[in-house]
Amino acid sequence: MGTRIGATASGVRAAKVRATFALVTAMAPVAVAVAATPAGAHTGLPAGGLVDGLVHPVAGPDHLIAMLAVGVLAATAAERVAWWVPVGFVAGMIAGGLVGMGTGPVAVIETGIVASVVVLGGLIAVIRRTDGWWLPLVAATFGALHGHAHGAELPDGAAPVAYLVGFVAATAALHVAGTGVGLLVRHRAPARLAAGAMVSATGAALVIGTLG
Repeated sequence: MGTRIGATASGVRAAKVRATFALVTAMAPVAVAVAATPAGAHTGLPAGGLVDGLVHPVAGPDHLIAMLAVGVLAATAAERVAWWVPVGFVAGMIAGGLVGMGTGPVAVIETGIVASVVVLGGLIAVIRRTDGWWLPLVAATFGALHGHAHGAELPDGAAPVAYLVGFVAATAALHVAGTGVGLLVRHRAPARLAAGAMVSATGAALVIGTLG
């Protein structure tokens, strides 16, 4: 019996190690690509219509990583707040986008965006099964930053409603993908720590890029 239990425990540990290795291996190319990408990932990209809205979230690594990270957080949060994490982000993003369309670019927003990636990585690493309503509020705040930047880049004469529809659809898809990752790592502390570390490291690379 003892031998069987020991073998089972060894198998569980081996599975955790494999999951962690697979996650780090999958995310490492993203981190390398981000390190070589200009930090101003929201600058100079078209955002005129539905297709532009669909493409825009994946065109900038800061936004892409943040979208996935929000999904991971939703999966690791307690059930009563889990759905409100991505909902809060999307709601904040829409509000921020509408404001951004009226105000234009604001330099400090980009700094807030890359900082949000660092913070989201830290939350993934240290927060598990929280039922605090502060988490959806944090997600909404970060969503407003990302939305403002995208709204501010909407070209003159573009179709803002079509762009927002595309952007929301793409954002939701990224949240779903991130939730899938979160379901894989939420019960595996080493994998969750690795995911959080990779997200924060990516954000740190982007912060350095903005300072450079």
